Amino acid sequence: MLLLPPLRRLVRRSLGRAPPFSCCWPHQGPSPAPRGYSSSAGRKGLVLGVYAKEKEEAVPQFTNAGETFDRLISGKLTELLSISGPPLKKGKTRLFHGLHQDFPSVVVVGLGKKAAGVNDQENWNEDKENIRTAVAVGCRQVQDLEVPCVEVDPCGDAQSAAEGAVLGLYEYNELKQKKKPVVTAQLHGSDGKEAWQKGVMFAEGQNLARYLMEAPANYITPMKFAEVIEQKLRSVHSNVKVHIRSKAWIEEQQMGAFLSVAKGSDEPPVFLEIHYSGSANANDSPLVFVGKGVTFDSGGISLKPSSGMDAMRADMGGAATVCSAIVTAATLNLPLNIIGLAPLCENMPSSRANKPGDVVRAKNGKTIQVDNTDAEGRLLLADALCYAHNFNARAIVNAATLTGAMDVALGSAATGVFTSSPWLWTHLYEASILTGDRVWRMPLFEHYTKQVTDCPLADLSNVGKYSRAGGACTAAAFLKEFVTVANWAHLDIAGVMSNKDEVPYLRKGMAGRPTRTLVEFATRLSQDKESV
Repeated sequence: MLLLPPLRRLVRRSLGRAPPFSCCWPHQGPSPAPRGYSSSAGRKGLVLGVYAKEKEEAVPQFTNAGETFDRLISGKLTELLSISGPPLKKGKTRLFHGLHQDFPSVVVVGLGKKAAGVNDQENWNEDKENIRTAVAVGCRQVQDLEVPCVEVDPCGDAQSAAEGAVLGLYEYNELKQKKKPVVTAQLHGSDGKEAWQKGVMFAEGQNLARYLMEAPANYITPMKFAEVIEQKLRSVHSNVKVHIRSKAWIEEQQMGAFLSVAKGSDEPPVFLEIHYSGSANANDSPLVFVGKGVTFDSGGISLKPSSGMDAMRADMGGAATVCSAIVTAATLNLPLNIIGLAPLCENMPSSRANKPGDVVRAKNGKTIQVDNTDAEGRLLLADALCYAHNFNARAIVNAATLTGAMDVALGSAATGVFTSSPWLWTHLYEASILTGDRVWRMPLFEHYTKQVTDCPLADLSNVGKYSRAGGACTAAAFLKEFVTVANWAHLDIAGVMSNKDEVPYLRKGMAGRPTRTLVEFATRLSQDKESV
């Protein structure tokens, strides 16, 4: 990922703590409806939702599950909630003990206004975001009590509730001896079984991306990355083929731009190619996902500052999110053909590495002057995008932690999308409203193309001639030079790579964004039979 000189700062990310993609939630069915509550249920927590009061004197307005539980205990929950403090605000919690023998700990969470709907100013469904946040906060409070199991109120949207629980409880803790207690999250009641399981699968997909991005670079090398994805796909679907292409194959494909980056490291490059055949017609044009897979980015000869460089273990976030999205699509059995392409390597500053001013040749024959070796991601993607044209794609979508300029432009609020296809943009945008993992459209003007094609030694320069100006836009313009299909989109995910506290249902660390938006986008394409 290219970070411009004044912007080359990344706060050190602490390692998270949670199992990779083994879930701390079982896949069995939900617990039975409240009537009697079996005392054999053991030690459990319960998370229930309550809406904001519309009038000051009104009694608390619980969800359906909350009302049922409150009736079961003769209105005690309403009474305690009314006398224990002010009305619960959105995302806040209140904890009660001893209300029922099956649930020694009950956490009531604030859901905000009921039926808030889509917020046009925020570009997301406010109800869904409120549920994800509230459930995540409630489940973490149960985890802090070291209660091993929590039942979760579906809150009127079981998918969002499951996403909040599964995303909120996740932490990367693979390498720590002392781990947080594992908490099993289950649906409370019988409403929304299928939606709950769908939400679990969406969240597990994002957690897989978080695991890959968070793990140290000496644990997730190019080959190890490919093996993890192959193992996951082998376990979820039979209609998947995985090809782990070697350096010799990459050389045969004449991917000179990709190889020029990889040659600086002792870790051999890998080109990961995934074929998921979900459509009833094997000949249907596929959706092609392409992800940048730099498993560690030192900047090469254009070396990054040491402060924050450890975070560049996640510079393969593009590959992590698109591959995890395909794993999720296969788990969901989406009726769609999808191909995933991930050029994987390290960018290191050895005596063999690219030097500023070197000229390399991409797969399509275009020459590239490497004016900054820290702008390496676009070199990998150039060759991968050329290769993507072999598949008669319905659409090509690439994702990459490409530029620090994108982080400056949008921060962590949204993924920047560059596309000339209104059809593609509409599907991505509408998908992001549902997931809350937003996208924002950026320009692909000829203005930026001229800045990368005005090059003294080659057809293209890998940085714009005005250096700092419009860095995310010139990077997108560079990639466009390797695309000939009408439906192509480039997602710059540098700004959403990590999470400090911006997304309340994600803990601090690598975010795995926008995996769920990619899955929802693929779902929409599987339902859209329009020929494009």
